[in-house]
Amino acid sequence: MKLADFIVKEPMVIGHECAGIIEEVGAEVKHLVPGDRVAVEPGISCWRCNLCKEGRYNLCTDMKFFATPPVHGSLANQIVHPADLCFKLPDNVSLEEGAMCEPLSVGVHACRRANIGPETNVLVIGAGPIGLVTLLAARAFGSPRVVIVDVDDYRLSVAKELGADKAVKVSTDTKDVAAEIDQIKKAMGAGVDVSFDCVGFNKTMTTALGATSSGGKVCLVGMGHSIMTVPLTPAAVREIDLIGIFRYKNTWPLCIEFLRSGKIDVKPLITHRYGFSQEEVEAAFVTSAHGGKAIKVMFNL
Repeated sequence: MKLADFIVKEPMVIGHECAGIIEEVGAEVKHLVPGDRVAVEPGISCWRCNLCKEGRYNLCTDMKFFATPPVHGSLANQIVHPADLCFKLPDNVSLEEGAMCEPLSVGVHACRRANIGPETNVLVIGAGPIGLVTLLAARAFGSPRVVIVDVDDYRLSVAKELGADKAVKVSTDTKDVAAEIDQIKKAMGAGVDVSFDCVGFNKTMTTALGATSSGGKVCLVGMGHSIMTVPLTPAAVREIDLIGIFRYKNTWPLCIEFLRSGKIDVKPLITHRYGFSQEEVEAAFVTSAHGGKAIKVMFNL
């Protein structure tokens, strides 16, 4: 199993979306006490390299990230973690919502990178969990119009319930790209200023590049294919800016504020809940593997 350059070579504990209750703190920790409920940012950077010093710690090459080989994940009863990566939750934000700060951070970071604002019409390609949180983040950043596309009717119906203005069903056939771009433009009713490809396939990136207005931006969020063949030259002629994102940086405080204020509601994304017994864990993975109406499957320890 692999994702980009991360290769699983031996059994490992998974999990990187988590929140919990502080049991014990180190002698120098001043801002947290046992009993505090916290959301956990899962990556520990070196804080010594130039990227870390410049504030782009998400790109640190010495990052220790939960469930990224060879680092074990957080699907456990207890973890030990740096206090500065544990963010106290307000009383009106649940632990489940706190755990959702991790996927939400991907959408928030993408919107920051693409400078989403009240004058930015947004296209989201892919209505999986990351596409849906990107939709929520774009709305929170002020986007006046968001169109989302996917191959699955149920995911598109969820996107509509979460606030998408229009949902466009597409196919997996590359021959349909031109017609689907016309559908997207019609659904938007205006120019597409920023497209978020939350899938990362040849077809989805080709669609994003073609649907985005001249002078716009395409942000690659999904990592479906390591190598893609896409029409970059026509996009370059139209001065389409291609933006990459990798994880996130300094997003937890904003995510928590979005949740506290009600500007973002992630609760509808939590479709299934399980305990932490062997039987329930196995059932949870079966639910996740079968897809269907599962979006986020939550463990409550």
